[in-house]
Amino acid sequence: MALRRMVLEIGMGTDIRGLDPTKAAVRALRDALWHNSLTITHALGVDVDSMRVKVRIGVPMPERVDHAQVLAMLPHGTGEVECVEGGLLIPNEDGTGGTLVAHAAAEVFLDLPEGVG
Repeated sequence: MALRRMVLEIGMGTDIRGLDPTKAAVRALRDALWHNSLTITHALGVDVDSMRVKVRIGVPMPERVDHAQVLAMLPHGTGEVECVEGGLLIPNEDGTGGTLVAHAAAEVFLDLPEGVG
């Protein structure tokens, strides 16, 4: 069996007023996932919950992201989250808050027999 990347999904999410990097990260992953309907597992005859998903989030203050909340967005399979410095921090006019923008990449891997896929 060989673990092979089958899908790459990209998304963007924001926290408009709260400067919450977890909220922006969750929304970015939701954006990536909810624009797709993965039928590849059915086509290959494998269980949808066998997917392994590697999530990478680019967001200001990556150390403040709650990885469990991000992973809770995955509808199937198991996952891991890596958060890196990225996205955007747009301060408001008086400097008391602002908007955060996060970007997400979700790579979907399947463990397939040699010669399949």
